[in-house]
Amino acid sequence: MSETFHVVPVEAHEQIVRAAYTAREFTTAEADHAARLATAATRHGIRTHNAIKAVHLDDLFGSKAGGCTPGAEIKKLPNRFDATEVWNAQKKLGQAVAWEAIDRCIELAERYGTGTVTVDNAFHYLWGGGYVMEAAKRGYIAYTNCTASLAEVVPFGGVFPTLGTNPHSWGFPTVDAVGFPVVIDWATSVIAMGRVQQFQREGKALPEGAAVDKDGKPTTDPKAASSLVPFGAHKGYGLALINEIVAAFTGGSLPTIRSRAAVAAEKQNCVFFFQVIHPEAISSGCFAAGRSQAENVKAVLADILGHGNDACLLPGQLEASFAARTAAAGGLLFSAAEVAALNEIAEEAGVPPLDLTSLATA
Repeated sequence: MSETFHVVPVEAHEQIVRAAYTAREFTTAEADHAARLATAATRHGIRTHNAIKAVHLDDLFGSKAGGCTPGAEIKKLPNRFDATEVWNAQKKLGQAVAWEAIDRCIELAERYGTGTVTVDNAFHYLWGGGYVMEAAKRGYIAYTNCTASLAEVVPFGGVFPTLGTNPHSWGFPTVDAVGFPVVIDWATSVIAMGRVQQFQREGKALPEGAAVDKDGKPTTDPKAASSLVPFGAHKGYGLALINEIVAAFTGGSLPTIRSRAAVAAEKQNCVFFFQVIHPEAISSGCFAAGRSQAENVKAVLADILGHGNDACLLPGQLEASFAARTAAAGGLLFSAAEVAALNEIAEEAGVPPLDLTSLATA
C-alpha cells in the first residue's frame, strides 16, 4: 500500500517558504526562487531536497552561519569565449543562482548550440535534477554538477573524508518519446548522511559497504558511522572526483574546509557547473531507416525497454509518476511529520501554520 499523504495547496506551501526566506532577509526574488525549487522537488517526490531540507541547510551553513549572503549580487566575470560564462555568486542563495544559470545556458544554446555557466563562491543549490528537468521540458539536453557543502565521503581506498557527496544531474528532452523527461540524478555516495541519521533514530543497521567509522573501518552501526563511502567503489569515487576537479579549475578551494570554521586566505563555498546543449547541435542527420532525430530517440528507448525488459524503469519515471499523483491530488503531498516540520518553519517566519485536520489526504 502506498503511503498516505496530506494535500497542501501550492499557494500555502509557497507562502511558508517565501516567508521563511524573507524573514531571513533574502529578497523577494530570492524567496521566489527558493519556493519554486521547493515546489518542484515536492511535486516530483524528492522529499530529501524539499523546503524542510532547504531551510535546515540554511540554518546549518547558510545565512545564519555566514555561508550565504541574502541579497548578494552575481558578478559575471570577463571571459573571451562566447558560449561560456563564469560567475562569482558572492555567496548568493544557491537556488536563485541556479535558476538564472540554467536560463542563461538555454539562451546561449539557442545561439551557439551549447551554453556553459560555471559558478564560483556559491551556496548549495539543493536538487540539481530540478534545473535539468526544466531545461529538458523546454527541449534541451542539460547537465549540472556541484560540490557538496561538506566533505563527508572517503575516497576509494582511503580512510579520511575528502570528498563531498557531489551529485551529477542529466536531463533529456524525451517527453514526446516516453511522456516525461529522462532525468538521471544521483549523489556519488552509497547513501546520504541523512539516511545514517534516520537509521540512528530507528535503531536499524546500515547496509554493508556504505559507511566507515572514525578509524576508516567499514561499519554497519549508524552510531559509529562518521563518514560515507562512494557507490561502485572506484567508479563512484571517480564521479565524485570530477566535481572537485571541475571546481578546482573554476576557483573552488580545499574540499575538507568547505562550510567549516574560517581559514585565512581560503575559500569555503561550493562551485556549480551547468551546460545545456541544443539537440540540433549534435545531430548528424544520418539516422537509420530514414528516422528523424525524435523518432530515433524514441526507437532507441523502446529497444532498451524491449526484449522482455517490461519491469524496467527509465530514470525520471518515478518522479513523473509522483508528479501525476500530485496533479491528481490538486496540491503538494506531505506526510504528517513533514506538515509538522513545515509548521515549525511557519511559526518561526510568523505566518499561519497549516491545519492538519483540514487537509485532504491522497
